[in-house]
Parts: sequence; structure tokens; C-alpha cells
Amino acid sequence: MTALTYPHVGATRTGALPAGWRHVRHRVRLPAGSFATAGAAVLSWRLHRAAGIRIDADGPRAAPGVRVTSGLGVGPLRLRAPCEVVWSADDAHRAGFGYGTLPGHPATGEEAFVVSRDDTGRVWFEVIAFSRPQSRLMRAAGPAGRAFQTGYAWWLGRTLRRLCARG
Repeated sequence: MTALTYPHVGATRTGALPAGWRHVRHRVRLPAGSFATAGAAVLSWRLHRAAGIRIDADGPRAAPGVRVTSGLGVGPLRLRAPCEVVWSADDAHRAGFGYGTLPGHPATGEEAFVVSRDDTGRVWFEVIAFSRPQSRLMRAAGPAGRAFQTGYAWWLGRTLRRLCARG
């Protein structure tokens, strides 16, 4: 049984984010022909690791039920963020996943990382999230916490573009 800390499980899959929550939507175009590389990087945790995030996952790929703890920082100053993958996609037009927060995460909500290919063949990466502060640290961070989340989405997009350029 999961212990997700929010009620709107799966909302990032449809993009219909709940009202009253902080929303993040960041979309970046990826190099032509990079769909397979980008999708594999997202689903295998390679993107997050390449972005400097420590990832401890109980599965090699993102799939529903896989638990993952992200870590940012070093040693005792590392901020740990436990999550569980609540949905994943891996087809000809969409590859990615959404995960939701578990107890101990500094926020509550859901975040998705999705690579898509549109009808013209253009490849896109999008981060979609809704959240609220959960810990005292996140509440105290206020606007800086929101800026961090937006900056994190931007950094992941930049990192994925770089990974796709390498092949």
C-alpha cells in the first residue's frame, strides 16, 4: 500500500492540475531525431543523474510502484525527497513518468517528466508539477522555493538537450 501525501494522484498525466496548488509547466524543444535517446534518458534516471541529482531507485526504470529518493547536496546537508512513480508512458509519441511525494519529502504533490513527439516530428521535453510546501524548510523558503522548482525544471531541460546532442 502506498503512502502518497496528496489526493490528486495521476493529475500530471492529463495535465489537468488541481486548483489551489503551485503549478510548474516548463517545455523545451529537443534536437530533431532525439526522441528515443531522450525517452530512454528520462525513463532510466539518466537525465536526473546527469543533472547532478543523486537517485536511489528500487528499479532500473521508472514504472508504476517504483520508489525513488532524490538527493540534492552533500553528506548531512543532502536534502532527501522520497517519491513513488504513479504512472509511466513509453510509446511511439510519449515517454516519461510522473511521481508523487511520500512522507519525508519537503513538499507534497506530483511531478512529471515527459518527452513527446508531435505530428510534425518535433521532439519536446516537458516538466509538469503541482505542489505545496510540506516541511518547515520549504514553507520558510517561500518564493525562493518556487524559484528553485522552476529553475530545476529549466536545468533538466538544458541537461536533456545536452545528452541528446551527445547521442
